[in-house]
Amino acid sequence: MKKYEYATVPLIVHATKQILDQWGEDGWELVQVLTGPDGGNLVAYLKREKA
Repeated sequence: MKKYEYATVPLIVHATKQILDQWGEDGWELVQVLTGPDGGNLVAYLKREKA
């Protein structure tokens, strides 16, 4: 059975692509982007398979 680890990452609107590209280079897969708890900022939810 596969096992995953998860991360939440705050996104800066003017640098969203660069942030997600960097996490993707490190093996993370984007699961979802939601509005953060403060109602203004975005938060990315990512996962990757554990080694």
